Amino acid sequence: MIACLGRFVPENDVESRAENDDVSTICKSLGLKGSIDFGVGATNGSADKDFGGMYSYKPLAVIRPSGADDVAVVIKAAHLQSNLTVAARGNGHSINGQAMADRGLVIDMGSTGDSHFEIVKVKGSTYLDVSGGALWEDVLKRCVEDFGLAPRSWTDYLRLTVGGTLSNAGVSGQAFRYGPQISNVAQLDVVTGNGDMVTCSESRQPELFFNVLGGLGQFGIITRARVLLQSAPDKVRWIRLVYAEFDEFTRDAELLVSLKEERESFDYVEGFVFVNSDDTVNGWPSVPLDPAQVFDPAHLPQTAGSVLYCLEVALHYNNSDPRSAVDAVVDRLLERLGFVSKLNFQVDVSYVDFLLRVKQVEEHARANGMWDSPHPWLNMFVSKSNLAEFNRVVFNEILKDGINGPMLVYPLLRSKWDDRTSVMVPEEEIFYLVALLRFPPPHEDGASIKKLVDQNRGIVQYCKDRGFDFKLFFPHYKSEEEWKCHFGDRWTRFRDSKKAFDPKHILAPGQKIFSRISNEP
Repeated sequence: MIACLGRFVPENDVESRAENDDVSTICKSLGLKGSIDFGVGATNGSADKDFGGMYSYKPLAVIRPSGADDVAVVIKAAHLQSNLTVAARGNGHSINGQAMADRGLVIDMGSTGDSHFEIVKVKGSTYLDVSGGALWEDVLKRCVEDFGLAPRSWTDYLRLTVGGTLSNAGVSGQAFRYGPQISNVAQLDVVTGNGDMVTCSESRQPELFFNVLGGLGQFGIITRARVLLQSAPDKVRWIRLVYAEFDEFTRDAELLVSLKEERESFDYVEGFVFVNSDDTVNGWPSVPLDPAQVFDPAHLPQTAGSVLYCLEVALHYNNSDPRSAVDAVVDRLLERLGFVSKLNFQVDVSYVDFLLRVKQVEEHARANGMWDSPHPWLNMFVSKSNLAEFNRVVFNEILKDGINGPMLVYPLLRSKWDDRTSVMVPEEEIFYLVALLRFPPPHEDGASIKKLVDQNRGIVQYCKDRGFDFKLFFPHYKSEEEWKCHFGDRWTRFRDSKKAFDPKHILAPGQKIFSRISNEP
């Protein structure tokens, strides 16, 4: 494990002990229904670190609330103190310290996971009212098993909380059709930085509603969300198609996400870059979907370069659908595409197993120690017009040997995103998610991790220098000027909304967008 980049507070720090005593006194007087851990107890768990593993900030206390009332009480108490901050923590899958509060309070929202779960019908549509602390994996299983329903839009990894992904965006291979998860929410219960409990929607407190969606936790903590549902299919035909040429890969991906009718395209479209080698992690063996399937490089054209491309698609269907009918739909869709004809991998799996596909990756990574290693990930949105150069320089030169993890790249449609939310995306209608999901080997030293972080920064700087139309996804900056650049002409709205809903800058200090405003004169 590397030496973390955050600041550790020495156990014998007199100031730290005094702060612990003060916070202990404050919290014990609140009469919370949930539980509180102080001092050493607050950091024996995982509240002082996150999945990124590169920062560590020790909180003074970890609160496990019973519900929104406890969340509001904690924030109101912090509001009365001079410099106390509060961070909501879902499942801690952030990568740059966003779920931490240095000498502040961390609210572990997982303790509220079961506080809401109800199917409701509004104006002919069906929704799920669910706790912000619930895991999407649990949402999936309960909705499908008990009601035959499911949310329309997902993330690839489902051991994330509802509130956590809605505070960022929530993106996966369904987003080209339904938009990100934040485009599929009708109502929120939010506790603001003033400690107010507010129910908001497009028509009720819309400024708070849209700012909170993708708002990085800056305006309020989501305690309940009303998520749009649809009928859940029984099965999925999961397909991976190999391309040697980047132009053909992007042409087909953009065709599939641009088709308007559902049965004209697949229900899920993603893609990734892999190395033209037998490397078990970065190369050919990473492509087949079943152990019985074999990637035969003899089928590749002689023009194939050092990296290759895989278009990953899926078609939903039900048990009552004849196999021949499913085959016919798949064949009709595939015949329009220009993949390498004999490098076509298909399996049929249940809908639930398909959506939980990353769980197998997690289990493997945990077994070999990589899950708990640092993860210097880079997530970006890059416009269509800049992607070819990005591919030539980044994928084919800088990363031509792979990154020891997935290199995702797939198209999204700007028209499926609402500009009223806080998420920033490129200006073009078609832009690509680029995710460099590095899994360094266990026990990698700090110098090696720093090189990967520096490489990420170099990629971002190259995009800036070339004037690319791009935005960081899960943004992390170190100065106000960089945040202003990220938000552009929407910075003023973001700043003014912060002043309205969290005037003391109590919430989400780990983002380092705003500094706590002291109550002292």
